[in-house]
Amino acid sequence: MKIRKELYFGFTLMGLIVIAALAMVFSVDKMTNGHYGLLMLSLVVVAIMLGFPTAFTLMGMGILFAFFAYHSGDQTAAGALKQTLDLMVQRAFSVMGNDVLISIPLFVFMGYLVERANLIEKLFHSLHLALARVPGSLGVATLVTCAVFATATGIVGAVVTLMGLLALPQMLRAGYDVRLSAGAITAGGCLGILIPPSVLLIVYGATAGVSVVQLYAGAFFPGIMLAGLYIVYVIIMAKIRPDWAPPLTPEQRAVPLPAGLKSIGASSDGWALGSLVSALKGSRNRGVSTRYLLGQLGIALLPAILFAVVAVASYQNATRVVVEEAYTELQAMGSGANEDTSSGAGLAEPEGSGLAEPPVADAVTEPPGAETAAQNTTGSVAEPPAAASNTAPAAAGEAATAKPASTGFWIGLGIGALALAVFYAILTYARLEVFKMLLSSFFPLLVLILAVLGSIVFGLATPTEAAAVGAFGGFVLAAAYRQLTFGVVKESVFLTAKTSAMVCWLFVGSAIFSAAFALLGGQELVEQWVLSMNLTKTQFLVLSQVIIFILGWPLEWTEIIVIFMPIFIPLLDNFGVDPLFFGLLVALNLQTAFLSPPVAMSAFYLKGVAPKHVTLNQIFAGMLPFMGIQVLAIILLYMFPGIGLWLPEVLYK
Repeated sequence: MKIRKELYFGFTLMGLIVIAALAMVFSVDKMTNGHYGLLMLSLVVVAIMLGFPTAFTLMGMGILFAFFAYHSGDQTAAGALKQTLDLMVQRAFSVMGNDVLISIPLFVFMGYLVERANLIEKLFHSLHLALARVPGSLGVATLVTCAVFATATGIVGAVVTLMGLLALPQMLRAGYDVRLSAGAITAGGCLGILIPPSVLLIVYGATAGVSVVQLYAGAFFPGIMLAGLYIVYVIIMAKIRPDWAPPLTPEQRAVPLPAGLKSIGASSDGWALGSLVSALKGSRNRGVSTRYLLGQLGIALLPAILFAVVAVASYQNATRVVVEEAYTELQAMGSGANEDTSSGAGLAEPEGSGLAEPPVADAVTEPPGAETAAQNTTGSVAEPPAAASNTAPAAAGEAATAKPASTGFWIGLGIGALALAVFYAILTYARLEVFKMLLSSFFPLLVLILAVLGSIVFGLATPTEAAAVGAFGGFVLAAAYRQLTFGVVKESVFLTAKTSAMVCWLFVGSAIFSAAFALLGGQELVEQWVLSMNLTKTQFLVLSQVIIFILGWPLEWTEIIVIFMPIFIPLLDNFGVDPLFFGLLVALNLQTAFLSPPVAMSAFYLKGVAPKHVTLNQIFAGMLPFMGIQVLAIILLYMFPGIGLWLPEVLYK
């Protein structure tokens, strides 16, 4: 029987794990419960690598070793069994009571609906035409499409498969290198597990007890940075090796114009804005309705309208002064009772406080206000209350509610106006058609993503509420593109239930496994071993990230999060590591779980839809440079933590 080459590495790694476990067993004088915990951990990893279901492997191993832990004491077999079953029920109930997990099926459902709206073909086509003059334009368009679509769906397998069907044949026909093409598709498809709304971040947040909202805010810029590094690599390779990414031919960059624009004499390189304005009052529009021309002109003016709205809103925000009420120093209750209240200092006693004598029936009472009038006869006539406030200059009142806009605002406004002027100066009819393609493919997804992420990041909605908004947005998109059929909804619901059940069972299995591991004392043994090494904070982070990087070869990110994060998280306090920052490093690192053999699932997704002459070794070779870029991104995030921590600190601290 011939074994594939990529399996040798997996069997070798399993052999090393077994050898390490046996060495531990025979090297100690007496096996303690902590050693049995480490043995359980190694057995779980080997069982998962052999293909056993992860969730049920975790549950099975956890229940067996929890029974062993209870029975190893003074408990009888019946008592140990009862405690084990109680532990299983309690851990499962506590996991399922986590409200954050409700967002997982909603985000997954949104992803499946968006995937079935058939937006990815229009998105890729419009982006590769918009980026036609950029070196390696097809590769760049592939990465941008993957980033946008992976953000909207978060389903790595779906993005890699669809891009393999759509982009890979076009890249190969254009003369692109197989390795560069495969690497761009597989690396771009994996961005969905990092860029919010990411299920990975939800799982990590629920496991580590970190706010998912802050994780989303923190992962935003690292995700953009990683996608930007991918794009820079493709552009550099296209410049260094033009034979790997040849430029598009004029025929491939050609954009057909609609008949209505051709009727007014429009050409691909003609200036769109001036031609449309002149056509409205010229004789060339006899065969074209004015309504059609106004519609085309309105589409062309959309950026200017959007710029004007944003400029006005920004100006109002930049000149608004938040009026804060001034509070005097707090005084003890009743401290100002005997003081002169006319000065306004202290707290005056309320009118009518204390016990008054009842009115005498025979006495003649003065009319209301008489006492005040009598007092005013001895002094000057007091001004009305409003008169005192009117003595201040009007300018001071205006200054309290408005201020001049800052120099930075005017600089930004000038740069934006200059960019808008350049946009309209180079707006040809061909670019106008590309802009209309982007309006129908890119911007709907962008609005959906910003609505979901914006509501989370700015505190307008919880992740669960934002996920519900995203699911509704997926419905709207599918209906807008006439893909909302009963079959589509049924299939999306079925796949959502399947994925959500897998994630929830993983959480239950992880909770039972972690409880058994802690019960045996495995966590304490690991903590003592790490602390005995006298590591610095940097050394600990390097060690942990190297371990996670190696674990990414045989295991998927779900298994690493639910099995190993409960081991690493308790160690963070000892080294002063922020769990939020550690989670961002882990999220970047776990990109390797989809790009590292032998369990590089994105490679197998792509191989399943690639032409026969594209081999698995070529796909693996194409992924290696992108793995190096991921390592570079981890180093950059560690050297400059503000990449991930700046936005959460600005918004929430």
